[in-house]
Amino acid sequence: MAVRFLKNFARNVKATALYFLTGIILSALFQRYVPADAMASLFGKGNRGFGLLMAAAIGVLLYMCGGGTIPLLMGWLQNGMSMGSATAFMITGSATKITNLGAVKIVLGLKDFILYIAFTALFALLSGFLVDYVFF
Repeated sequence: MAVRFLKNFARNVKATALYFLTGIILSALFQRYVPADAMASLFGKGNRGFGLLMAAAIGVLLYMCGGGTIPLLMGWLQNGMSMGSATAFMITGSATKITNLGAVKIVLGLKDFILYIAFTALFALLSGFLVDYVFF
């Protein structure tokens, strides 16, 4: 039983390690070298439509969990980011962490993997739009 567990654990680490390391490196570089005020102006209240799209797209690329996103978004919100862009970023960032994407692709296959990303992005955009234009 323990040998089987270790074999499965090693197989899972091997399948997701590259995705995990790539996501962490990209996220660290992004947080270190991209100024918060530049991101806030990109996602700002005067740039809502494009800001929503960019927030959803950038959220897909970064390795972010819900807890790790909160301090980053707080800085961006204080610098003028719209609530809808923050919502879109939070949804896509958490749902499309690179480790999650690697596992989804392995389990579901390429077609369902693409559908997963498309539906996540669509839901994030819709949620961000509702937050910006209906609630705030």
